[in-house]
Amino acid sequence: MLTSYDIKQMAAKKGCDLCGIASIDRFGEAPQGFHPADVLPVCKSVIVIAVKFLAGTVKCRTTVPYYVVRNALSERLDRISVELCEELESKGAVAVPTGTIGPTEFDVKTGRYRNIVSAKHCAVAAGLGRIGRNTLLVTPQYGNMVWLSAVLSDLVLDPDPVLEGSPCPENCRLCADICPVHAIGEPELKQIDCSNYAFGGENGGEYKIKCNKCRIICPNCFGAENSSLAQSETYLVS
Repeated sequence: MLTSYDIKQMAAKKGCDLCGIASIDRFGEAPQGFHPADVLPVCKSVIVIAVKFLAGTVKCRTTVPYYVVRNALSERLDRISVELCEELESKGAVAVPTGTIGPTEFDVKTGRYRNIVSAKHCAVAAGLGRIGRNTLLVTPQYGNMVWLSAVLSDLVLDPDPVLEGSPCPENCRLCADICPVHAIGEPELKQIDCSNYAFGGENGGEYKIKCNKCRIICPNCFGAENSSLAQSETYLVS
């Protein structure tokens, strides 16, 4: 019988930096239609995998390297997810990938675009980190410089303990204050405002992500042990 340890060893061998597991009973607050069991009715566990982001991308005066790495990591995680599912299926389990950056679906009840399950909320349920004021997952090991993907499975696995509390320093509003369109600071990110500003052509150039200020200004950008790096060596793209 496959165990949580077995799954984590598989993920590590495939190149993941982090892997956590959440049991299906931890998703009671998932939006209707976007619960893991809405996607895979036989789902019993959610396996969350993560790879760390290249730290050098936040020291650049352009977001092009960040965009290139984001796309490459997304493709890598989709490949790893599929390979992990194939290996689990070969051992008699049901397992499906959920897509690292989509495709997304529109939630008509809330007016928000969503992945079929939220990888960052799955990561919280799997004990990998906590969500900061900038709405990004913050991990103890790598701060918010991680990319995530989730795999749904019918395996009954031992879940990881959930981390408690907020990762944000008390009264810190750096991410909210630096946001050019004031999309941060309320319970939920103003998704449309953020997307309209952050994505698309800039100065006549090609499509890319043109804003990641809320990620790189965060004192937890690189994790608690390296928090000083976030501001001491970072260039903010104007």
